[in-house]
Parts: sequence; C-alpha cells; structure tokens
Amino acid sequence: MPFSPLNTNLYEKWQNYQHPLVRQLAFAVGSPNILSQLPDELEIIHPFQLHDDQTWQKHLENYHPRLIELDQNPTELIEFVSRLKSTRLGLRFEMLVWFWLLDAKYHPYQLLGHSIQKIDGPKTLGELDFVLLNAETHQIEHWEVALKYYLAEADLSLANWYGLNRSDTLNRKLKHFTQKQFQFQEALGHHIQQRYCMIKGQLYLPQHQVLDNIPNWINPNRRIGCWGKQIFKPEQGYYRLQRHEWIYPEAQPSSQPATWWTDGLYKHQDHNDFYMFRQPHLIHI
Repeated sequence: MPFSPLNTNLYEKWQNYQHPLVRQLAFAVGSPNILSQLPDELEIIHPFQLHDDQTWQKHLENYHPRLIELDQNPTELIEFVSRLKSTRLGLRFEMLVWFWLLDAKYHPYQLLGHSIQKIDGPKTLGELDFVLLNAETHQIEHWEVALKYYLAEADLSLANWYGLNRSDTLNRKLKHFTQKQFQFQEALGHHIQQRYCMIKGQLYLPQHQVLDNIPNWINPNRRIGCWGKQIFKPEQGYYRLQRHEWIYPEAQPSSQPATWWTDGLYKHQDHNDFYMFRQPHLIHI
C-alpha cells in the first residue's frame, strides 16, 4: 500500500477554502518548504536560506481574511492568474506568490521588483524572481520560488531524487540555486542582504521503501507521497488529479475512481494519500 505521511499531525489549513484557485493560493502561501534544511551533500557557493514552517503558518493566518473574501468572490484572483498564457505549473505557482506579495497589507514585505533580468552587454546572466524590502528587518531580500515534484530512488541520497523529466533532479536544482541564481549582490539599485529559496510541491518515496533511513533534510511537516508501478483496484478509491490540482486538489474529487491508469498523480478519495504512478519502462532503479 502507499506510503503514509511521516507526521500525521500536519498543518493543512488551505483545505478550509472551497474555490480551487483559492485553495492553491492558500497552499502557495502557507505550505512548508519540501526541505527542512539544506542537505549536507550540497556544496554551497552562494549562501541562501529556507524560511521555517512557522513563518509560512503565520503568513497564512495573516492572509486568512483576504482568502475568505476571495473564496466568496474569486474574480480578482481568476483575472490575475488568467494573464498567464503558459500551462506550466511552476509559472502558475509563481503567479500565485506574486498575487499574495501584491496584497501588501497582509504581510511585512514591500515588493520592489519581479522577474528582474541581469544583463551584461549581449549576455543574460540570470533573472531574480522577487526582490523585497522586509519592513520588520529593514533588509532587502531576494527570493527564488519553485514548485517541484521529485521521486526518490536507490538510497534516497540527494543525487537520487528525480523529477518527471529525468534531467530535472533535486541535486541539480539546488546546485542551480547556489551556483547561479543567488550570485547577485544588488538589484534595482538595492544591495541584497538576505537570500531565500521558496521550494514547495511534493516529494515521493518508493512504494516499497522501508522508513528507517529518511534523509534529515526532508521536511516531516510536509505531506509526503509515494510513487510506484502498481495499479490499484478501483474499489481502493484513487482518482486521477487534473494537472492544475497538482498544486493542491479541489475540495471534491474531480474524477471517478480510476479504472485505467496513465502516468500521473492520483489521490485517495477519502484521505490525503498521494500516489504518483509511473509506467515501468520510464523508471529504472
């Protein structure tokens, strides 16, 4: 059977909202990072930090009045996200974070810039997702945001976590953060004083994995899924999520229990078990 969460006492208040996009917005704001700390195996070139879980909980609680308004009338949120023409989930997630940051009365950040390109003559050096002034610390912060789904293989070490595209690995993404994305010392005329990675989404353990050697950098306060090549029987109640539900599922099942399976993410109808089904020829352990 699929892997159950390491911690069954999880903070998941984004489930309280009914509109699908509001649930996704609440998840983007309030969910913990998938990592609790940076792995020891990662060689740090340009240092950066992760916000702790309590920071995200506080942000979601402060945003709750606004989320209630949006749940009753989501027009403004729908129109904002509809400006995105791409179907990429990472860009949709970034739009949700951007929407929240523009709601300045609910958090301590002043948004100074978004998608700031750094150019040296004909060469593009990189792009900064968000540059903020933190009114509580009076410091300039650079944030990079990512929505990622990684499947563990082999011994669960950092090098063995693969995305749905096998060229996308957790190790490669973290190296990209520390080697390139956090290299900049200034932006928009401001000296950058703090650097944060906001990496959310979900990690998946192999269905057969024994739970006695879990890396200490996996955040136990974030729900963990599992992946495998077994097709469950329809009576076991798993249904296939629509692509946008990967950020967070709708309040009610959006499809019937699966009777045939294709590669994708499945959720149990009666509880929050997430199962990433992969056809055998696509995964090599």
